[in-house]
Amino acid sequence: MTSADLPPSRLGTKEHWDAVYSTELANFAEIGDEGEVWFGEDSVEKMVDWALDNIPTNPAPYILEVGAGNGNLLFALCEAGYAPDRICGVDYSADAVQLAQAIAKSKAAQSADEAEDEDAPASLARADQITFAACDFLRDEVPRLPGMNAESSSGVAAWDFVLDKGTFDAIALAEKDESGRSPADGYPARIGRVVKPGGFFLITSCNFTEEELKAKFANEGIGLRYHSSIAWPTFSFGGHSGNVYSSVAFQKA
Repeated sequence: MTSADLPPSRLGTKEHWDAVYSTELANFAEIGDEGEVWFGEDSVEKMVDWALDNIPTNPAPYILEVGAGNGNLLFALCEAGYAPDRICGVDYSADAVQLAQAIAKSKAAQSADEAEDEDAPASLARADQITFAACDFLRDEVPRLPGMNAESSSGVAAWDFVLDKGTFDAIALAEKDESGRSPADGYPARIGRVVKPGGFFLITSCNFTEEELKAKFANEGIGLRYHSSIAWPTFSFGGHSGNVYSSVAFQKA
């Protein structure tokens, strides 16, 4: 499948996600509901487990999630031991950013209260140090974190670990331009330019197979090469087998 094969959908519009996060922001303020976990908790656990197997928490890596939404994946990485002041989540919806920031403050405050109990984990006590920023990744430069050293003359290839959980899927559902080109066609190159040499990109998708993701991201022009994949349960239908999700990791040459 290519991005050209996917028909445009409301899921590919900023208006849709602004509406979603406006509602979730209001719900969190009213009842404390943190909102939907895109692809479910299993996807978060699998991506965090992959990170722990491949990227040490010390020395602390710089971590970027593109399309962070309510921040659930980044909070899980923080809880797993990654330094929150080196974690950044960007999203093009300002309400998503506000929601993630509000949840971060709530988790930090709750963790501080629980710290009085010696048996309670304090791993989220600094969750409010995670940076969440409004950024249209296809057009804007990702904000740099304090102390970050860029490895390229352009100053953007500075991230040790970049993540995507459903963002590429949503972009692939956006309207195409007059020439029939999807905004998703430019996404792999944008990813390649922010990953530092030796760094990793991990993506989970529901619209693209492992082989399709390899074809899009693992090429010399982008600078990424296939590293590994995460196993998902398979299903069979009509004599064919497949996975509900595909999770693939790439490394910058």
